[in-house]
Formats: sequence, structure tokens, C-alpha cells
Amino acid sequence: MKPPAGPPTIPSLPRELRSVPLRTIAPVATLALLVFAGWLAWHGRTGWALAALACAAPAAAATWLSHRRAVRLSRAGLLLCLAHVAGCLLSAAILGASALPWSLLVLMVNFFLVPNRIATPANLAMVAGLLALPGVLRSPAPDLQALAVIGLILGFGFRFSRRMHGDRTRLELLASLDELTGLPNRRALEKTLTQQIVSTRQGRFRHALVILDIDHFKDVNDRYGHTAGDNALIELAAILRSELREQDKVFRFGGEEFVVLAEAGNRDALARFTERLRQSVQQSLHGPGGGITISLGAAMYAGEKYWQDWFSRADAALYLAKGSGRNSVVVADDLA
Repeated sequence: MKPPAGPPTIPSLPRELRSVPLRTIAPVATLALLVFAGWLAWHGRTGWALAALACAAPAAAATWLSHRRAVRLSRAGLLLCLAHVAGCLLSAAILGASALPWSLLVLMVNFFLVPNRIATPANLAMVAGLLALPGVLRSPAPDLQALAVIGLILGFGFRFSRRMHGDRTRLELLASLDELTGLPNRRALEKTLTQQIVSTRQGRFRHALVILDIDHFKDVNDRYGHTAGDNALIELAAILRSELREQDKVFRFGGEEFVVLAEAGNRDALARFTERLRQSVQQSLHGPGGGITISLGAAMYAGEKYWQDWFSRADAALYLAKGSGRNSVVVADDLA
């Protein structure tokens, strides 16, 4: 049960769904605004060129943020949405109705970048700005055909964005849960550990990692069939849920192996916590052949930069526990 080596790479499906539009559109928008600024400067319209550069700045920032951590994607989308609105209004003020096709495109794109609660008021503000500019949507009478198209874009964009958000939520759930036990899976564990390390570095000894697996699980499958093995995994997941505290989290890493992320003030508290889990499972978990036990390895967070290093310490403790006869607990600090 060795984790991959090196820095963590978490192919979180929901994150990719959010980041792909940003990573694609943000650099294109930045380049378009820079080209527009250059065109304006070439024609001697220095003030307008500076304004276009000002619109390009948040788009460039969004490009950079979209390649950073997932927690920054919302900021990147907001910046790009603002750059779109400002850039479209600027181009409409300079070019008039000829800039309208770009504005219609932006109205739809914004729904892909940010939630409806942001995209809708931003788009409405842009439409209001276009209506306020002479020669764009009114010259002098309102352009009813353009307004009808805008209304359709806003309606379809809003509806499609809501549907896409619902699909994304379902995909996130499917991507992060183990189908058999209903526990968060390895993908969710990797993401959680990475985030935990970032937030725990200032209080390094408050969290611990516990890795456990079922003793002689292969024998259960070989003697009584995979149905019996599956039932043991389901029952173990239920026991862990009932025994863990509200602030603790449990994951199914794979096979018969589970991982608990627990709050523990110190090594002694961690030792008591893991021993309580071992005893509870020993008393409650039974299969066709009788009682089923687990072995546990635990490690306090000790300032590791990557979750794999923290995981490896707990994993080594687990192997010591299994090597000492199983149905036992080893805390990584005992390895020193």
C-alpha cells in the first residue's frame, strides 16, 4: 500500500471541469485585449489604449490564477468575468455596433466562468451599459432583434449553467465516494490531505493519520467468497463511522485498507484513540469464520511538505503492526 512518490498530483475531476474553461478562455481574452490595445496605440489613441491595457490586467491575473490551486479558481473566474464586461463596454464605446458580436459571445461565456449569482448581474450590467451607449443597441430606436437575441442568450445561458452545476455536483459525488462502503475514496483522501497540510503547518501537531487494514482478509475471501469479504468491508466502514468523532474523517484507500484523518493533541492521545478503534473492531466485527481484527499504523503530522511523506510514516508503522502478530497498534514515533 505504497503511495506514489514525489509531489502530490490530484486529478480531481470537479477541479478539471472548472479549470478547463478558465485555462482556455483567460489567455485568449488577455491576448485579444492586448492586441486591441496595440491597435489603438497604433492609431494614436493612447488614452483608449491604456484603458484596454487596464482591462487586460485582470484577464492576465485570471490566467495566472487558473493554473494555481483549486481554491483560487473562483477568484480567477471573477477577474476574467470583470475583464470581459469592461473590455466589451470599452470596445462598444470605441467601435459602436460593430463590437456587438463580441459582446454577445461574452454574455454566454460568462456563464461558464462563474456561478449564476455572479454571471447574471455581471451580464445584466453589461447589457445596461450597452443600452446606455449611443449607436450600439439604440440608434436612436432600440434594436429589437439584438435585444431578443440577448434575452435568449441570457435565458439559455442561465438555464444551461444551472444544469451544468447540477451535473458537476453529481460527478463530484461519484468521483469522491467508494461505491461499496459509501466512504470517501482515495481521490478524496489525496485532496483532503493536501489541503490539510496547507492549513496545518501553523499548528503542526494537531492532526494524525491512521492507516488500518483487515487482518488475513485474503483468507476470508478465499474461504467464504468475495460476498463475505464485501460484507466485512461494509461492516467495518459502519463501525468506523460510529466510533469516530465529528471532527475526524475516514476514507477507503483501496482493498481492505482504510485511512482515518484524526485530530490528536499529542502522541499519547493518538495511541489511546487508535487502541480504542482496535478494541471496538475486535468486539464488533465478525465474519462467517468468527471474529475479524485489524492492524493500525499511525503518525502525527510532523511538518511534512507533501502528504506522501506523512502517509509513508503511518504506512511503515502499519507494516510493523502486522509484522508483530497483527491485531495491534504502532504509532510512528515509536520508530525512532
